[in-house]
Amino acid sequence: ELLEEEQERTGIAKLKMGYNRVFGYYYEVTRASHAGSVPEHFIRRQTLANAERFTTVALKELEEELLSAADKRKSLEYKMFQELRDHVARQRERIVHMADLIAQLDYWQSLAQVGRQNNWCRPRLTDDAHLEIREGRHPVVEAMLGSANFVPNNFRLDQKRRLCLLTGPNMAGKSTVLRQVAIICLLAQMGSMVPAAEATLGLVDRLFSRVGASDNLAQGQSTFMVEMMETARILRQATRRSLVILDEIGRGTSTYDGVALAWAVVEELARRAGGGLRTLFATHYHELTALEGRIPGVFTMNIAIREYNNDILFLHKLVPGPSDRSYGVEVARLAGVPVPVVQRARAILAGLERGREGARKAVALASMPLPGLDLPQSKGKDATADALPEIKAAPPATEHPLVLLLHDLAPDTLSPLDALKLLMEWKRLWGTKPDADNGNAQIEEA
Repeated sequence: ELLEEEQERTGIAKLKMGYNRVFGYYYEVTRASHAGSVPEHFIRRQTLANAERFTTVALKELEEELLSAADKRKSLEYKMFQELRDHVARQRERIVHMADLIAQLDYWQSLAQVGRQNNWCRPRLTDDAHLEIREGRHPVVEAMLGSANFVPNNFRLDQKRRLCLLTGPNMAGKSTVLRQVAIICLLAQMGSMVPAAEATLGLVDRLFSRVGASDNLAQGQSTFMVEMMETARILRQATRRSLVILDEIGRGTSTYDGVALAWAVVEELARRAGGGLRTLFATHYHELTALEGRIPGVFTMNIAIREYNNDILFLHKLVPGPSDRSYGVEVARLAGVPVPVVQRARAILAGLERGREGARKAVALASMPLPGLDLPQSKGKDATADALPEIKAAPPATEHPLVLLLHDLAPDTLSPLDALKLLMEWKRLWGTKPDADNGNAQIEEA
């Protein structure tokens, strides 16, 4: 409006208005648009090559109002913010109370919705140390697989059954059982329904877990050191009301060291709190199952499987008693390990198992420092020489290894190059003449 007034008053139609940080607001008159004199109330501010810039008293007053308005706006906004803050502070008790009510409503509503949608049950909490779950499920695994594909399991701990030694093959579901029992106890004590058909749970003061494999290299702690530190913390802090789940103790060191540590940990857990500590102990060390019947409260369970056509079917069903094998070689085959490696592993495993059976016959169980370890006793140089070839010997099979390979072979999935490589491998293993390979065989025996 001020620019339009000046254009009409001065008669300069191309009068412009601008702003910069040095001179503020100004009128600009170009030499091309106006060659005569400028009005007397124009105050010169800056001269350029082709234009001049001016200001007026009215323009300076407007500029001061504009600049002061920003400061006034900021102070007014801060004043209004302080008033709002004071008003909210006076309503603090009401706001906190309503927030707490809404949070509790959201909490219980979420738990109720999940429980009703997934057919969970209301658990019964008791003051004793018993634990009984009928058709328990792992909520996360069930959500991923679908309720139709998840196999529920029953589990019970009572006065005579305190420490469960859980065995079974790889991939069968031992870790799932451990975690689902712990999650059911945790959900029950936070006021939720639990994923089971029925659950009676004794109160738990603390829930200890030693699962997975992790390290802390930044502090110089290996995977096995972290495992032992977690185990030590459990052995020091667990009480009669605690629930302990342990998954694979002693797997980070040598076989006999691991068995000895796992054995000693089981004995300590069975002894603590007067034999009342509730524990689930998953292991692949089948030697530990000999503790059932020898230590009060220790019992065994395993995850069932079925063998069919040289393959294994995971039933994911928890049944009483120990497992006879871990089926690690079969799981390696399912994972895609090359067939020659799997066959060689089977041969070595058969030799090791024959050596272990021989040691069991030679050494009485009562004379062992740790029953179930089945350490072979040395009989001198001749015994060592006899034992070494036994590990490398092929298993006593009724069929040639090549026939077993053909059973597992799927020709439709082989490319021509893979088929050629397979033929070359078979040629190298079984197609060499005895005379030509005699020297190599002697070197391998040496």
